[in-house]
Amino acid sequence: MTKIRKAVFPVAGLGTRFLPATKASPKEMLPVVDKPLIQYAVEEAVAAGCDQLIFVTSSSKRAIEDHFDKTYELEAELEAKGKDKLLQLIKDIVPSHVSCIYLRQAEALGLGHAVLCAKPVVGDEPFTVILADDLIDNESNGCVKQMVESYEKHASSILAVQQVEKDETDKYGIVSLENNSDDDGFITGIVEKPAPADAPSTLAVVGRYILNPRIFHFLEKTQKGAGGEIQLTDGIADLLADEKVFAYPFEGTRYDCGSKLGYLQANVELGMKHPEVGAEFTEYLNSIKT
Repeated sequence: MTKIRKAVFPVAGLGTRFLPATKASPKEMLPVVDKPLIQYAVEEAVAAGCDQLIFVTSSSKRAIEDHFDKTYELEAELEAKGKDKLLQLIKDIVPSHVSCIYLRQAEALGLGHAVLCAKPVVGDEPFTVILADDLIDNESNGCVKQMVESYEKHASSILAVQQVEKDETDKYGIVSLENNSDDDGFITGIVEKPAPADAPSTLAVVGRYILNPRIFHFLEKTQKGAGGEIQLTDGIADLLADEKVFAYPFEGTRYDCGSKLGYLQANVELGMKHPEVGAEFTEYLNSIKT
């Protein structure tokens, strides 16, 4: 079985929900405590065994490329001042055995189109797609690592899922399942952002996917759907007729950092667990409770 080595990060979006903060800085570079969102996503991919990171970017996202690049002046300055811990911290942002590849999505045509942009690099291998907006916290076993283990069992495309409130189905791709004897269920249908009255379930797809390369065949034929974009959900719906696609109910806490509330929640809860400031921050929060 082919190992999951390649991770695709669609990072070309405008981040309008965080304006004006994202006017000149990508939303994926918004910090949660002391690391940008995209770094959490990269660390999750590397921990799962990925060694090729493919960023689908736009012209306004140079800060992401700069973040993962070597910074000779900063490293020299830290070394000269004997700040060894900080020096190692920035050197370890991307391990030496991991390569970063940057592709441009010339037009904002949707998530399905962004994934399709990665086809020349992904080739004929299974791969993972990670949306940095969805920060999933599991210190012992990251979401993508869990999904890789499931892929090794099924050898089929896998979508991370979680239950959502009925009135929130119009924010997600929603799946219907036929359960197997295994813990995971295979998907019988998927629809993008259905109204609550039309939703087949309350089981929502969140920002983690493992996809077989067959998905590219369907994305190339996918027409614009919801929002006038090429939806990954529509490509997956067509893939269902060709192979089994499994839903994976991951272990961990998901923070929707594409929303202001979710972003604030992530900062508070990860701040409380931070090894450097967690205890003092928790004490502070307790002191301001009314």
